[in-house]
Amino acid sequence: MKRIVFKKDNIDFQIIENSLKLGKIIIYPTDTVYGVGASIDSIDGINKIYTAKERNFKSPLIALLSKRENIEKIAIIEETKKDIIEKLANEYWPGALTIILKKKECVPAIMVSDGDTVGVRIPNLKLAREIIESVGGILPTTSANISGEKTPRSFEELSEEFKERADILIDAGESPLGVESTIIDLTKDVPVILREGAIKKEAIEKLIGKI
Repeated sequence: MKRIVFKKDNIDFQIIENSLKLGKIIIYPTDTVYGVGASIDSIDGINKIYTAKERNFKSPLIALLSKRENIEKIAIIEETKKDIIEKLANEYWPGALTIILKKKECVPAIMVSDGDTVGVRIPNLKLAREIIESVGGILPTTSANISGEKTPRSFEELSEEFKERADILIDAGESPLGVESTIIDLTKDVPVILREGAIKKEAIEKLIGKI
Protein backbone atom coordinates (compact mmCIF):
# COMPACT_ATOMS: atom_id res chain seq x y z
CA MET A 1 0.00 0.00 0.00
CA LYS A 2 1.22 3.45 -0.94
CA ARG A 3 1.78 5.85 1.97
CA ILE A 4 -1.13 8.27 2.37
CA VAL A 5 -0.85 11.81 3.76
CA PHE A 6 -4.02 13.64 4.80
CA LYS A 7 -4.29 17.32 5.68
CA LYS A 8 -6.37 17.92 8.81
CA ASP A 9 -9.34 19.31 6.88
CA ASN A 10 -9.37 16.59 4.21
CA ILE A 11 -9.35 13.25 6.03
CA ASP A 12 -11.02 10.07 4.78
CA PHE A 13 -11.90 8.27 8.00
CA GLN A 14 -13.09 5.19 6.13
CA ILE A 15 -9.63 4.71 4.61
CA ILE A 16 -8.12 5.01 8.12
CA GLU A 17 -10.51 2.42 9.54
CA ASN A 18 -9.98 -0.04 6.68
CA SER A 19 -6.20 0.38 6.67
CA LEU A 20 -5.72 -0.12 10.40
CA LYS A 21 -7.91 -3.23 10.31
CA LEU A 22 -5.40 -4.59 7.80
CA GLY A 23 -2.45 -4.05 10.15
CA LYS A 24 -1.32 -0.62 8.94
CA ILE A 25 -0.14 2.15 11.28
CA ILE A 26 -1.00 5.83 11.47
CA ILE A 27 0.92 8.94 12.58
CA TYR A 28 -1.54 11.48 13.95
CA PRO A 29 -1.66 14.55 16.19
CA THR A 30 -2.78 14.47 19.80
CA ASP A 31 -3.11 17.35 22.24
CA THR A 32 0.33 16.56 23.69
CA VAL A 33 2.65 15.31 20.91
CA TYR A 34 2.35 13.42 17.63
CA GLY A 35 1.58 9.74 18.10
CA VAL A 36 1.74 6.54 16.11
CA GLY A 37 -1.15 4.13 16.48
CA ALA A 38 -2.52 0.78 15.35
CA SER A 39 -5.77 -1.12 15.73
CA ILE A 40 -6.14 -2.89 19.08
CA ASP A 41 -7.50 -5.83 17.08
CA SER A 42 -4.39 -6.14 14.91
CA ILE A 43 -1.34 -7.87 16.39
CA ASP A 44 0.46 -7.17 13.09
CA GLY A 45 -0.25 -3.45 13.44
CA ILE A 46 0.89 -3.29 17.06
CA ASN A 47 4.02 -5.24 16.17
CA LYS A 48 4.67 -2.79 13.33
CA ILE A 49 4.70 0.12 15.81
CA TYR A 50 7.48 -1.55 17.80
CA THR A 51 9.42 -2.31 14.62
CA ALA A 52 9.02 1.26 13.33
CA LYS A 53 10.19 2.73 16.65
CA GLU A 54 13.00 0.15 17.03
CA ARG A 55 11.50 -0.21 20.48
CA ASN A 56 11.97 -2.84 23.15
CA PHE A 57 8.85 -4.95 23.67
CA LYS A 58 9.20 -4.28 27.41
CA SER A 59 7.85 -0.75 26.87
CA PRO A 60 4.02 -0.87 26.76
CA LEU A 61 1.79 1.24 24.55
CA ILE A 62 -1.07 3.25 26.03
CA ALA A 63 -4.67 3.24 24.79
CA LEU A 64 -6.04 6.57 23.64
CA LEU A 65 -9.84 6.66 23.87
CA SER A 66 -12.45 8.75 22.07
CA LYS A 67 -14.76 8.89 25.12
CA ARG A 68 -14.95 7.82 28.77
CA GLU A 69 -17.41 4.98 28.18
CA ASN A 70 -14.64 3.09 26.38
CA ILE A 71 -12.53 2.71 29.53
CA GLU A 72 -14.48 -0.28 30.75
CA LYS A 73 -14.04 -2.06 27.41
CA ILE A 74 -10.35 -2.57 28.18
CA ALA A 75 -9.76 -1.74 31.86
CA ILE A 76 -11.10 -2.93 35.22
CA ILE A 77 -12.57 -0.20 37.42
CA GLU A 78 -11.98 -1.43 40.96
CA GLU A 79 -14.64 -0.38 43.47
CA THR A 80 -12.01 1.10 45.80
CA LYS A 81 -10.61 3.28 42.98
CA LYS A 82 -13.89 4.51 41.48
CA ASP A 83 -13.92 7.77 43.41
CA ILE A 84 -10.33 8.69 42.50
CA ILE A 85 -10.84 7.79 38.84
CA GLU A 86 -14.01 9.88 38.75
CA LYS A 87 -12.24 12.90 40.25
CA LEU A 88 -9.28 12.65 37.90
CA ALA A 89 -11.45 12.08 34.83
CA ASN A 90 -13.76 14.98 35.67
CA GLU A 91 -10.81 17.32 36.14
CA TYR A 92 -8.36 16.19 33.46
CA TRP A 93 -10.24 14.39 30.66
CA PRO A 94 -10.10 15.14 27.89
CA GLY A 95 -6.53 16.11 28.65
CA ALA A 96 -2.92 15.22 29.33
CA LEU A 97 -3.36 12.59 32.05
CA THR A 98 -2.72 8.90 31.45
CA ILE A 99 -4.21 6.59 34.10
CA ILE A 100 -2.81 3.09 34.64
CA LEU A 101 -5.47 0.48 35.53
CA LYS A 102 -5.75 -3.30 35.59
CA LYS A 103 -6.40 -4.53 32.06
CA LYS A 104 -9.14 -6.78 30.76
CA GLU A 105 -8.38 -10.03 28.93
CA CYS A 106 -9.17 -8.48 25.53
CA VAL A 107 -6.06 -6.26 25.66
CA PRO A 108 -3.31 -7.94 23.58
CA ALA A 109 -0.30 -9.04 25.63
CA ILE A 110 2.10 -7.53 23.08
CA MET A 111 0.57 -4.10 23.67
CA VAL A 112 1.28 -4.13 27.42
CA SER A 113 4.57 -6.06 27.54
CA ASP A 114 2.82 -9.18 28.90
CA GLY A 115 1.77 -7.14 31.95
CA ASP A 116 -1.60 -7.00 33.67
CA THR A 117 -2.15 -3.23 33.42
CA VAL A 118 -3.04 -0.74 30.68
CA GLY A 119 -2.67 3.03 30.43
CA VAL A 120 -5.71 4.97 29.22
CA ARG A 121 -6.19 8.61 28.17
CA ILE A 122 -8.65 10.80 26.30
CA PRO A 123 -6.81 13.46 24.27
CA ASN A 124 -8.04 17.05 24.38
CA LEU A 125 -8.00 17.42 20.61
CA LYS A 126 -11.20 16.91 18.62
CA LEU A 127 -9.36 15.67 15.53
CA ALA A 128 -7.54 13.00 17.55
CA ARG A 129 -10.80 11.81 19.11
CA GLU A 130 -12.43 11.65 15.67
CA ILE A 131 -9.57 9.50 14.36
CA ILE A 132 -9.78 7.23 17.41
CA GLU A 133 -13.57 6.95 17.10
CA SER A 134 -13.24 5.98 13.43
CA VAL A 135 -11.31 2.84 14.42
CA GLY A 136 -13.66 1.79 17.22
CA GLY A 137 -12.91 4.28 19.99
CA ILE A 138 -9.65 2.72 21.23
CA LEU A 139 -6.25 3.31 19.62
CA PRO A 140 -3.01 1.82 21.02
CA THR A 141 -0.53 4.67 20.71
CA THR A 142 2.95 5.89 21.57
CA SER A 143 5.03 8.87 20.48
CA ALA A 144 5.82 9.03 16.75
CA ASN A 145 9.59 8.79 16.86
CA ILE A 146 12.38 6.24 16.76
CA SER A 147 13.28 5.33 20.33
CA GLY A 148 15.84 7.77 21.73
CA GLU A 149 14.99 10.54 19.27
CA LYS A 150 13.26 13.80 20.17
CA THR A 151 9.51 13.51 20.68
CA PRO A 152 7.76 15.38 17.82
CA ARG A 153 5.48 18.26 18.83
CA SER A 154 4.50 19.06 15.23
CA PHE A 155 4.28 17.43 11.82
CA GLU A 156 7.44 19.29 10.81
CA GLU A 157 9.36 17.73 13.70
CA LEU A 158 8.63 14.17 12.57
CA SER A 159 11.78 12.56 11.23
CA GLU A 160 11.70 11.66 7.54
CA GLU A 161 12.93 8.18 8.41
CA PHE A 162 10.06 7.57 10.81
CA LYS A 163 7.46 8.98 8.41
CA GLU A 164 8.64 6.47 5.80
CA ARG A 165 7.75 3.65 8.22
CA ALA A 166 4.08 4.63 8.60
CA ASP A 167 1.22 3.92 6.20
CA ILE A 168 -1.02 6.93 6.94
CA LEU A 169 0.07 10.38 8.11
CA ILE A 170 -2.11 13.23 9.32
CA ASP A 171 -0.57 16.67 8.77
CA ALA A 172 -2.21 18.96 11.33
CA GLY A 173 0.62 21.34 12.19
CA GLU A 174 1.54 21.64 15.86
CA SER A 175 0.13 19.77 18.84
CA PRO A 176 -1.47 22.30 21.22
CA LEU A 177 0.57 21.38 24.31
CA GLY A 178 3.83 19.99 22.95
CA VAL A 179 4.49 18.21 26.26
CA GLU A 180 3.93 14.53 27.02
CA SER A 181 1.12 13.44 29.32
CA THR A 182 1.53 12.83 33.03
CA ILE A 183 1.19 9.14 33.93
CA ILE A 184 -0.40 8.04 37.23
CA ASP A 185 -0.58 4.41 38.33
CA LEU A 186 -3.79 3.64 40.22
CA THR A 187 -3.15 -0.10 40.58
CA LYS A 188 -1.13 0.36 43.80
CA ASP A 189 -2.58 0.96 47.27
CA VAL A 190 -1.29 4.52 47.02
CA PRO A 191 -1.33 6.21 43.57
CA VAL A 192 2.13 6.69 42.02
CA ILE A 193 3.25 9.26 39.42
CA LEU A 194 5.31 7.34 36.85
CA ARG A 195 5.99 10.36 34.65
CA GLU A 196 5.38 14.02 35.38
CA GLY A 197 4.41 15.74 32.15
CA ALA A 198 1.91 18.46 31.33
CA ILE A 199 0.06 18.06 34.65
CA LYS A 200 2.08 18.62 37.81
CA LYS A 201 2.09 16.29 40.81
CA GLU A 202 1.05 19.14 43.12
CA ALA A 203 -2.11 19.75 41.13
CA ILE A 204 -3.08 16.09 41.31
CA GLU A 205 -2.40 15.97 45.06
CA LYS A 206 -4.71 18.94 45.60
CA LEU A 207 -7.43 16.90 43.95
CA ILE A 208 -6.96 13.40 45.41
CA GLY A 209 -4.59 13.82 48.36
CA LYS A 210 -0.95 12.96 48.98
CA ILE A 211 0.67 10.56 46.51
